[in-house]
Amino acid sequence: MALSEKVEDKLKEAEGVLRDSLYWASKNEKPATILSISKIINELDYLIKMDKINDRMEDMLKKQGGDMFGGLFG
Repeated sequence: MALSEKVEDKLKEAEGVLRDSLYWASKNEKPATILSISKIINELDYLIKMDKINDRMEDMLKKQGGDMFGGLFG
């Protein structure tokens, strides 16, 4: 099931806020802080992209009648 539009919008909004924080952190904060913010941004991006990939996979499975490999493996 896909992320709702509202949830995806809020995740993208959070990502934007964190990118702004990363910009300001890069000027004054320790490298560990910058790395941590970067990791959170990466995880949010990963979450959004993987949700879309999962939806495509589910659609493909439905089209093939639930057989992931199209009968290739029996």
